Amino acid sequence: MMGIASFLQKSEFPRSARYEPAWMLENQMGPNAIWLAEWLVEALPLKPGMRVLDLGCGRAMTSIFLARELGVRVWATDLWITPDHNWRRVVEAEVTDLVFPLRAEAHSLPFPAGFFDAVVSIDAYQYFGTDVLYLGYLSRFVRPGGMLGAVMPGLMQPVDDVLPQHLIQPQTNGKVFWEDSCWSFRTADWWRVLWCRDSRVTDVRVDTLPDGWRHWRDFEKALEASGKGIFPSDAEALDADQGRYIGFVRVIAKRTDKDSMNLYDPGIGARCGVDA
Repeated sequence: MMGIASFLQKSEFPRSARYEPAWMLENQMGPNAIWLAEWLVEALPLKPGMRVLDLGCGRAMTSIFLARELGVRVWATDLWITPDHNWRRVVEAEVTDLVFPLRAEAHSLPFPAGFFDAVVSIDAYQYFGTDVLYLGYLSRFVRPGGMLGAVMPGLMQPVDDVLPQHLIQPQTNGKVFWEDSCWSFRTADWWRVLWCRDSRVTDVRVDTLPDGWRHWRDFEKALEASGKGIFPSDAEALDADQGRYIGFVRVIAKRTDKDSMNLYDPGIGARCGVDA
C-alpha cells in the first residue's frame, strides 16, 4: 500500500491525509470525494451542531468526513446507495449521533422548508443542478442566511460540438473519457451566471481547484494500483489533458429571505387549491 498511499497523501488536503487509503479506495464512486469535501469546507463556514444536507452522498464518505472534522449533523442523502449500507459505514466510523442516512431523489426531498443550515453536494450536483429551476427548489430547504455549496467536475474552458481529440479517442485500456454524461460539465462562468440569476441566493462565489486534473489523475492511478476501480481508469486521458479542459468547479452562496413559487415545490398544489 505504500505506493498507493503516495498518490493519496497530498499537502493540499491535510485533513484527508488522516484517512486510511484503503477506506477511500473501497468506498469511492468517482474522483476522491474526501479531497473535494475538504476543498469545499475551506470556503464554507460550517460550525458544530449545524444541520447539513449532503445531497448525492454516495457511500457517505463525505458525510462521515463532515461529521468527524466539523462536528455538524449530516443527513446523508442518496438515490443509488441504500441507507442500510451507508448506516453500516456510519457505525464503523463511530458517528452514529451525527450522520443520518436516507434514500431520496434530488427532485423529491422529504424535508421541511428552512430545515437545514447548509446544503452541500460533492461530485453530484452536475447531474441535476444544471436545470435552471433546481437551485430555487433546493434553496427552499435552507434557512435564510444559511449556505449552499457544491463541488463538481467541470470545464476549464468551453467546448463545442467538436470535442478535443484526447477526450474522445480510446485510451490504451479502451476507455473513452468523454461520455454522454460529460455534457453536464460546465465552466465556472456558466455556474456563476446560473446561480447569480436566482434571487433566492446571494453572495455567489465560484472558482476552480488548482491542479484539479492532477488530483483526479492521481486518484485514478491509485485505483489502478489497488485494483479497486469500478470502471476502467481515466488517468491517461487526464494526463493528456493537463487541465486544459477538465477540472473541478466550486460554487458557494448564501440563502436570502426571499421565497417564491417553484415548479418543483410539492406545496404548489396546496397554493393552487388542488390537493385539498
